[in-house]
Amino acid sequence: MAMNTHPQTPRLTLSSYKPNEAGFSLIEMMISITIGLMIIAALVGVLTSNSRSAKTNDRTSELQSNGRFALDHLKRELRHAGYRGYTWAEPTIPTTTLTVTGGGLNECGGSGFIQNIRQGIWGANDSNPFTGNCLSTTNQWLRGDVLVLRRLASTPTLAASAVANGVYFRSTYAVGEPYKYSTAASAPGITAAPVADFLVQEYVYYIGSDGTAPALRRIALQANGTLVDELVVSGIEHMEVQYGRYDTAQNTQYFNANQITGTSTDSAQTQWDDVNSVRVWLLSRNSTREQGFTNTNTYPMGDITYDPVDDNFRRQLFTAVIQLRN
Repeated sequence: MAMNTHPQTPRLTLSSYKPNEAGFSLIEMMISITIGLMIIAALVGVLTSNSRSAKTNDRTSELQSNGRFALDHLKRELRHAGYRGYTWAEPTIPTTTLTVTGGGLNECGGSGFIQNIRQGIWGANDSNPFTGNCLSTTNQWLRGDVLVLRRLASTPTLAASAVANGVYFRSTYAVGEPYKYSTAASAPGITAAPVADFLVQEYVYYIGSDGTAPALRRIALQANGTLVDELVVSGIEHMEVQYGRYDTAQNTQYFNANQITGTSTDSAQTQWDDVNSVRVWLLSRNSTREQGFTNTNTYPMGDITYDPVDDNFRRQLFTAVIQLRN
């Protein structure tokens, strides 16, 4: 019988097993936890900083977006102000005074305001001239200048598209006259070719509110002959306007509205007819406060320096000079 010459492999039992490495001591665990907490705290700080930067960027974007939109809107409207279709001559004053639908109670400026097509631009300096009519609502006008613009629509209105009670302007090269449409027979008896009817567009711009924040608003004459209060853009806190006129040396000098003679209902020649450019300041403001930020700035705007109470709103000033074309 052959004998087994291979040595027997010893068995490992639980009682005989000894690990090669010892475990963490209490001190080592505490050091590891401390280092981990420091890393987490640093990451939280970075995330918080990035979040604040993102919110600041969003607020800056809001300021710039609202301010640029408002300024571009006013630029476009100012460049169209005074457009009278084919007519370069003085418009004829209608024999019957034109009023807005429903009577003249809410008509800006009272009798003669709607039909004053010859006056493409008018303004009021840091006051509300229409407290008795179209801007009479409490807190409707908050502050700043009021700007009135008048023009005709860029394209003529087809006879079939005329709206009852709408204010139109019958235009020819030699003469033009505003009228209120009821039927085709209500138009002035002007027939010299070329002749066309244009919808009258009139706007009163002012600083009001969107319900929660200051805003650029306007009273707009609608196609049906009514006046409607419209929101242009939110976040505009203040507006100042100055008007350029030639001096005796044919250099443009800028004046506040109260330095130019003539009312919003004048149908005769006034100094407003000589305005050739407009200088506009708009102050844009965030809709919400920013904790930890304090705005102590003042803002030079035309004839005033606007100094809001120190608060947590970010603001940005926009300004432009616009040349009138008509």
